[in-house]
Order: sequence, then structure tokens, then C-alpha cells
Amino acid sequence: MSLFAVPDFSEFQSLLHSPTTTDVEAVLQKDKLHINDLATLLSPAAGEMLPALALRSAAITSQRFGHVIQMYAPVYVSSFCNNNCVYCGFSAENKIARRMLSLDEAEVEMNILADRGFSHVLLVSGEAPGKVGVAYLAELARRTRDRFAALTIEVQPLSSADYCTLFEAGITGVAVYQETYDRAVYEQVHLAGKKADYDYRLETPARAAEAGMREVGIGALMGLSDWRSEGLVLGMHLAWLRKHFWRTNVSVSFPRMRPAEGAYEPPLPAGEKELTQLLFALRIFDWDVGLVLSTREEERYRNGMIGLGPTRYSAGSCTAPGGYANPEIEGEQFSVGDHRDLQEVCASIRLKNHDPVCKDWDATFQKGF
Repeated sequence: MSLFAVPDFSEFQSLLHSPTTTDVEAVLQKDKLHINDLATLLSPAAGEMLPALALRSAAITSQRFGHVIQMYAPVYVSSFCNNNCVYCGFSAENKIARRMLSLDEAEVEMNILADRGFSHVLLVSGEAPGKVGVAYLAELARRTRDRFAALTIEVQPLSSADYCTLFEAGITGVAVYQETYDRAVYEQVHLAGKKADYDYRLETPARAAEAGMREVGIGALMGLSDWRSEGLVLGMHLAWLRKHFWRTNVSVSFPRMRPAEGAYEPPLPAGEKELTQLLFALRIFDWDVGLVLSTREEERYRNGMIGLGPTRYSAGSCTAPGGYANPEIEGEQFSVGDHRDLQEVCASIRLKNHDPVCKDWDATFQKGF
């Protein structure tokens, strides 16, 4: 199988900056879009037409997903990391108190979320395989899989064989962000550790899909490089995964840089307007992709986006290992923007005539056979 190849960002500038208002209007009338059409939706001209993009995105989302928004929460199991990533609070260079949860402690965190009503959980750790490896994740999945409809991991990239082991243990999805598709910038911000291997990380979603994972999640940190170019390559990667792994669901997250230990200042910060345009563009480009809007974003913004494109929201999130059992614990990976609990977020979703769903009946049904 061929591997996804990332073009140089310099090749995109004309494609991204030359479209006109007329070009954008023409794309909004299409049902099936080409990658060039995505570039048009990411252009400055499209940025001046956000109300039109919002209407199109909302109509597609309603047609494909109805009024349902799926809820999830992350469980951070370890803050140990072998990588030196200049933007990350867990970077090995940061002098922070590190903590790894025992299997019992991690199970307590997950039970707290189950009691709060969550059925979809994302297991997150720093990338330190000697601390949180395949055996740890597999055992945690075996202990807890009957309490959740879906268990997804966001940990260090693994081999296809490792993903097969985890799938058999009860892990159903893998989220791995390339952080930036700009190879030159990637080398500048990943200074040491296995994560410095751009290509191995880029190939991870394909390895997870090959192993049979029901879902793979991709994304790029907004703020490290030109957001329009990142969005275009993200769309290319999405289309490539669709073509080669059509049985696997694909979701896209939109993590914007947040304050974290180390006080890294992103060189090209993206605001809410840029995030909104990227989200609308990807929804119009791919009608069936799951779009995730996490608690990195503020309450006001997340409320305003209900029904316009996102299909999955997190709630009541804590990014410190053990933070659900002990809310006073320190050591967050980054500070969240929306501090509401599950009930509060669900209430806001219902006010917009949408249905927050914590239970995935289809996944539960499949798991029983």
C-alpha cells in the first residue's frame, strides 16, 4: 500500500489565495468537492463569507447527523513523556511534577466518568512507553470495556501489531495528531524523542486502521504553521484515509494552542474566526466526517457552534492525571477554556434544540456479538 505523501506548503499559496467570491459561491453549490474546492473554502475570500459557509455546513450536518451531538471526556493516565516538544506542557524539558496512575487509580477515574454519564472515554498519556505501554493499556481496557461504548487512546504511536492487541482488548479508536504537517516547522518544534520522527507519526493513522480500529482521529495544532495550508493537507489526509480504509470512521479535531507549562508562544496564532472557517470548510468538503470541538475552546464559542458543524463535544474535562478523583491536583497538560460539567454542557445543547448523546447504542450492540 502506498503511503500518504505531504506536499510542500509553498505549493499551496496560489491555490489558497487566488479564489474570488464568485469561486466560493460556485463551490457552495456543489455536492461533491475536489481538493481544489477545499482550498477555495479556506481562502481569504471565503473568510469574508462565513455566514454562507455556516448555512451550508449546518444544512449538511443536519442531513447527515440529525440533531445529535455525541459527548465524551478524556482520562489522563500519565504526564511522563520522553519527547521534547517546545509547545507542550508535558515536554520532557519542563520541570513539572510527573504522575502516572496505577491501573486501580485509572479505573477509579474512569468509574467517576461512567457515574457522571459518560459512555465515550479518551485515554491520554504523555509518550513514555516505559510507563504507559501496550500491556498497561490492554489491561485497563479489559477491566473497563464493559462500562463504556467506546474507548479511544491518544498515546504514543504504535505498530499495527500493537494496535491489533489493543483492539482485541477493547480499545475501539486511536487519535493521533500530526501537530503540524509542515515538515520544516515539525523539525523546529520536536527537538528530541521518538516524536521527532515525522514520517512514523504520519503513518500512524494508517497502521491503526489496518489493525481494525473502528475510528481514527486526526488533526493539527493551530498556531504552529499557516492554518490554511494545515487545513488543506488535513483534508488531503482525510481523503486519503477514506480511499484506503473505507471501513474505518474518521474524525477530525481542531486543537488550538492553549496556555501551558513552558509559556510557549505560537508563531502563527489562529483566532476563533480562522477556526470557524476551517471547521466549516472541512464539513462542506466531507459530509460524513466527525468533527470534534473540545473544552480547549471557551463556553461562549462552543455554544455558538452547536448545530453548525461539530458532532462531538467534550465536557467536564481535566488534563491532569488523577484530576477527577482529586480536583485540587496539579500538573495539567494545558488549561481548558470551558470548565462546565456534563450536565451544564448538555443543557446548552438542548437549548439549541439538539440532543446530547452519551450512549452509543450501535457500538454497544456490536460489542455484544
